[in-house]
Amino acid sequence: MGRGKIEIKRIENSTNRQVTYSKRKNGILKKAREITVLCDADVSLVIFSSTGKMNEYCSSPLIKQLDRYQKASGNKLWDAKHEYLSAEVDRVKKENDNMQIELRHLKGEDLTPLNPRELIPIEAALEDGLVGVKAKIKEHRRALEKKTRMLEEENKRPIAKLQQVEIHGRGEMDTGANNGYNNQKAADGTRDYPSHNDNHHQVPFAFQMQPIQSNLTTATTTTNNNKYQLLD
Repeated sequence: MGRGKIEIKRIENSTNRQVTYSKRKNGILKKAREITVLCDADVSLVIFSSTGKMNEYCSSPLIKQLDRYQKASGNKLWDAKHEYLSAEVDRVKKENDNMQIELRHLKGEDLTPLNPRELIPIEAALEDGLVGVKAKIKEHRRALEKKTRMLEEENKRPIAKLQQVEIHGRGEMDTGANNGYNNQKAADGTRDYPSHNDNHHQVPFAFQMQPIQSNLTTATTTTNNNKYQLLD
């Protein structure tokens, strides 16, 4: 038995409707790919489900096909502002492509198809760039040297201050030691006198002798006994 005819109307059951959409969507996308390959045709297919999900197939960029549609049908898909923006985008893309080519040439790439006349400006651009790079390097070097000198000067300041503090501290220590020495001499009842060579002054020393009588008596007796022995 053959398949019966299906009435084309909205499917009320949501589950059946979703299943039917999935099957027919895959089928129509398959047909679009087939016609593109079999007939060498440009096909653009965009499908939105009831839930807002989008499925698409484009055999070539969609924007190009829309331009072809606009020119072929005479229907304007966008206003003059959009056309200007589209032309501006094309111009920027073209400039970008040219800059990419120039950059490859400056790197020494893709030079084979160039003739000597085209190579001369590339050489001049490289020389100018080299001069600019050297000047920038010198500028950075001078700035680095200046910064180094400033740091050295800043490092010298705390060192000088530290040396001044050390010298001041040593002076205070010496002064304190001298004061202590003088105070000790004053407590002992002694005083310093100049040397014999200083202005030819004599040092006034005073001595006090206290003989020990017992020792003197013993020494005298011993001497007399020795004399008596010699006479005998």
